[in-house]
Amino acid sequence: MTKNRNAVSGLAPIICGLLSAAIAVPGLAKDIGETTGFADWAFGDPNESDFMKNLGLKIGAWINVGVSTNFNNSPGNFNGPVTFGDRTGELQLNQTYFYIQREVAGEGDDWDVGFRGDFMFGTDAIFTQAYGAPQGHWDLNLWNERFLGTAIPQAYLEVYAPFGNGITAKIGHFYTIIGYEVVTAPDNFFYSHAYTMQYGEPFTHTGVLFSYNIDDQFSFTGGGVTGSQFGGWDGGFDQGMNNWAFLGGLTYKNTDWGTTLAATGTAGDANGKNPNNVSIYSLVAQQDITEDLHFVLQHDHGFADQAAIDASGKVQNATWYGINSYLFYDMTDTLGVGIRGEWFRDDDGTRVFSPGRTLGQIQPNAYGFNKPASYYEVTLGLNWKPLQWVMVRPNIRYDWSDSVNAFNNGGADVGYQGNRKDQLLFSTDVVVTF
Repeated sequence: MTKNRNAVSGLAPIICGLLSAAIAVPGLAKDIGETTGFADWAFGDPNESDFMKNLGLKIGAWINVGVSTNFNNSPGNFNGPVTFGDRTGELQLNQTYFYIQREVAGEGDDWDVGFRGDFMFGTDAIFTQAYGAPQGHWDLNLWNERFLGTAIPQAYLEVYAPFGNGITAKIGHFYTIIGYEVVTAPDNFFYSHAYTMQYGEPFTHTGVLFSYNIDDQFSFTGGGVTGSQFGGWDGGFDQGMNNWAFLGGLTYKNTDWGTTLAATGTAGDANGKNPNNVSIYSLVAQQDITEDLHFVLQHDHGFADQAAIDASGKVQNATWYGINSYLFYDMTDTLGVGIRGEWFRDDDGTRVFSPGRTLGQIQPNAYGFNKPASYYEVTLGLNWKPLQWVMVRPNIRYDWSDSVNAFNNGGADVGYQGNRKDQLLFSTDVVVTF
């Protein structure tokens, strides 16, 4: 337990140092509560300069550092199938993130052209890398440097066309629209992620995606994605255009009721020569119960033809599905408490593997425990923002499986098979936005 205590204590100087520096620097601390980022506090928001405004450019960046501790032996220091914060007793540099963007107009009578490019360095990079991208090309893993890597999760052009209420098109490589949780650290309540997000959904796509606001409440998104051997999931520019899949959805938003409903999905063949279909749909409902109490309910269901092997060695179809629910309460303007409960069913043992970092990025449907199982988790956490640009997220999480020893495993060095069906995990991280 000594290494775990040292790792947890290693996060404290980072948080205290940032806050202490803000108080100690003369002439700057007095306005720190109104600043929107570290750069804004230190020397002014660069996005407010005449140069950036004249070009319509925006830049942004953040650093996400976290630590996790499970209460098993974990000879390989992995937290089982729990990913992103997947190492126990080790301080992880999850995301050093930078983006540059020129947003297009969302309305009006004139055409407009923009773009966005994102770059990530850290231990989270592997989860957004494109399958098939050559190592050392545009995605890179540094396995001997504590699982650090680089990724380009987004690189796209954006075009606004003044037809009807206005059509916007993304052309290139971009994050998925499927599901509730996202990769970008500042945009999630919890540090840890749901099984549904990690094992049931794509992270990125390459292709063309059109968006159209039907009216003030309904919006439609649809397009084609390619560049992968798994129905347009997590593909890159390296894979060519030999297969296409549909990606799209419909969203309803009523601000008076505090209600948002979204149905999204993707469907397509595994590759150009293989007619096996890969499909998923996701339903997400968000409801503001009161001004301070918020509820989210999500259901996903995925299908993949000829992606599983049964006990007799026969190839069969694979399915997976799950339900996530979230309840958030804003205790103050800077402090919130939340709880997440999840059931994820890997019906053919093809989706969930442990540790998630090691195998999943080779081929998304080739590995797993090869045994049907249900996975459950309950996460309780706080989200504290002492400044607009500093977020601290401690949480405690309990995971269990009904039929697979997914926990207390050692990774490649000592074998993947664990010897426990449950795990208690404490995690905390800090996100500093620049």
